[in-house]
Amino acid sequence: MLMSRDLKDRLNEILPTIVSDSFLSGRGLGNEIAFHVFDYPPDQELRVRDHIQFLLKHAPKKRPELKLIHIDLLDFVIDYLEDRKLLDKVYKMQREKGDAHTLKKVEPLLHPDKLKDRFALKVKPEEHDLVLVSGVGSVYPLLRGHSLLNNLHPVMGRTPLIMFYPGGYDGKSLRMFNKLKSRNYYRAFRLAP
Repeated sequence: MLMSRDLKDRLNEILPTIVSDSFLSGRGLGNEIAFHVFDYPPDQELRVRDHIQFLLKHAPKKRPELKLIHIDLLDFVIDYLEDRKLLDKVYKMQREKGDAHTLKKVEPLLHPDKLKDRFALKVKPEEHDLVLVSGVGSVYPLLRGHSLLNNLHPVMGRTPLIMFYPGGYDGKSLRMFNKLKSRNYYRAFRLAP
C-alpha cells in the first residue's frame, strides 16, 4: 500500500504546500498540467472531509489573496440533475427499477465529457488560484475520478487542482477504495506522498 506514512503527517503537509508560490505557479512540473491526487485510506473519509474544511478556513489566513474553491462531486452531480429537472425522476427510477437499471440510464448523462463545461462554469478556473475536489467515492460508479480529470484538462488552464481520492494512487493508476482493480491510467502528481 502506498500510504505507509501516517495520514496525520500527510494531511499536515497540505496547507504549507498549497499556499506556496511554487505550488500555485506550477513550477517544477515540466509543463505538465497541475493536477494532484491526495490518496487516503477510505475508512478515513470523515477525517479527510474535516481537513478539507480546515484548509478552506486556514489557507486564506496564510495567504489572504488566495482564491480557493471547493467542489464536492456529490453536490455537483445533484445540482446538475436538479437543473435538468431529472433528480426526482432518477430517485423514482431507482426505487422502482433498482440500482443497476438506474446506473445504466444515468451514466450517459454524467459522462465527464458532458460535465467538463459545467464544471468550468462552476469553478471559473480563470478566477481561482486553486480548486479542491472531494466526493469522488460518493459519486462512484456514476462518475469516475480518472475520467473526470482527463476531461478537465482543456478547461482548467494552469489552475492547480487537487482531487481527494479514497483509495490508492501510485502515480499512474487509481484504485478506488483500495479494493477495485485498476483498469485506468491517469498521470497526475501525488500530493504529500
